[in-house]
Amino acid sequence: MRRPIALVATVALAVGAAGGTAALSTAKTSTATVKTRHTSLGTILVDAKGRTLYLFEKDTKNKSKCSGACATNWPPALTGGKPKAAGGAVSSRLGTTKRSDGTTQVTYAGHPLYTFVLDKNKPGATKGEGVDAFGAEWYVVGTNGKKIEKAGSSSTHSGY
Repeated sequence: MRRPIALVATVALAVGAAGGTAALSTAKTSTATVKTRHTSLGTILVDAKGRTLYLFEKDTKNKSKCSGACATNWPPALTGGKPKAAGGAVSSRLGTTKRSDGTTQVTYAGHPLYTFVLDKNKPGATKGEGVDAFGAEWYVVGTNGKKIEKAGSSSTHSGY
């Protein structure tokens, strides 16, 4: 299920015009918590506020390839310390990576984690599932650390 990049590009312009870079602020970031939520896609990873966490197939192990307009649309899950696991999230799969802007991003099984602006901070929303934007596809993350593909997705590659 590939969604067009035009939708995301439009969001980048709208968010940028509204000053939507607050998510990338260098202000002190609290320690992140990764937990789980049951959705129609199965059990997925979410942040402490219940927002869906995504992986980006362009990323390499523990290295984000998403910055600028990409990170405006897909804000990285940042942490001010060692991330914590709750619910069905596995603490041994949690880690961090330094971003090019000096912030610390949460990883899970080596995948840097992100939220998605079109989920509008609504707990459990998964509008980013299967979106093809910024050079690769985006997927929600399961507790095993792998992408979850909605039935009928046209993508056949598995990231790394």
